Amino acid sequence: MTSFVYTSHPVRVVFGSGTVQTIPEEVERLGLSRVLIVTTRSQAATSAAVAAALGPRLAGIFPGAVMHTPVAVTETAMAIVAEKRVDGVLAIGGGSTVGLGKAIAVRTDLPQIVVPTTYAGSEMSPILGETKDGQKVTQSSEKIRPEVVVYDVDLTLALPPALSGTSGINALAHAVEALYARDRNPIVDLMALEAIGALVKALPRIVRDPQDREARAAALYGAWLCGVCLGSVGTALHHKLCHTLGGSFDLPHAETHTAVLPHALAYNAPAVPDVMARLAAVLSTDDPARALYDLAGAVGAKRALRDLGMPEAGIDVATERALANPYFNPRPLDRDAIRALLTRAYAGEPPLRERP
Repeated sequence: MTSFVYTSHPVRVVFGSGTVQTIPEEVERLGLSRVLIVTTRSQAATSAAVAAALGPRLAGIFPGAVMHTPVAVTETAMAIVAEKRVDGVLAIGGGSTVGLGKAIAVRTDLPQIVVPTTYAGSEMSPILGETKDGQKVTQSSEKIRPEVVVYDVDLTLALPPALSGTSGINALAHAVEALYARDRNPIVDLMALEAIGALVKALPRIVRDPQDREARAAALYGAWLCGVCLGSVGTALHHKLCHTLGGSFDLPHAETHTAVLPHALAYNAPAVPDVMARLAAVLSTDDPARALYDLAGAVGAKRALRDLGMPEAGIDVATERALANPYFNPRPLDRDAIRALLTRAYAGEPPLRERP
């Protein structure tokens, strides 16, 4: 039997339909009296309804969350936190909003409630990535991990099919890399494989019928499990590449993960044959990296980094930055091979299949 260490993290999860109505109860349970809602303008209706339900416990609404959690935006929000004497943060939205809530929490240690409206999964992790001067820097702290996450399937029904697809594949990346993380363990493996199976079946159904509640629930369930994986074990080359690309070229977060994942998995495939065999079983294929590339095509995602706004000269820039302060990776990082990976991802070509 393989020895392992698994740490269970104390996050309260409320999952279902209509669960956004329980937020006042969760606020009261945490003993909060001056809650700041952080969100985006696209979530104005949901935020307004929650604000009304909070009544006198609402300190204000900050609708300025943006991609990659710029430090300048966080500083603006922090001024409101101080001015309003905020004692808790409620994030309503996708990964950008979750990131802002975490950025406030790491600076203040305020309790967080998160209401995800996409499949990002980052709400379950203690990881924060912040951008300043074109560089994205990540850190991990238990102060970053939210106290409560409220999943409401109803809030995902309006998520456009294209964004649903890329958001879901972004979540898949957390589960895929968990399978070969340095601190992997059998419990996280179970969650990762369950999550992958749920998402790969649900996402094409959502694209065909965005109002398919069963598929929406399966995708949100899978995203939650992916988030648990991200919050339980480390990441590897894929996340390093995406953090580098996002911070360097301001590329859209989920779409970048979608374009890079098949190539990062293909790069590591020769070093993790056991993982590839398990992925082959859950994906019903003998080429898991190509299956993820095909999934991206099936949900209508852009698979070329150049189509996301990356300049061709960025291939060399990203190669050097990805090799600087690298994350753990099961296969040693080779400059020429990483550059070739990025070149294929830039062009949107299928991942290169290598045999172990």
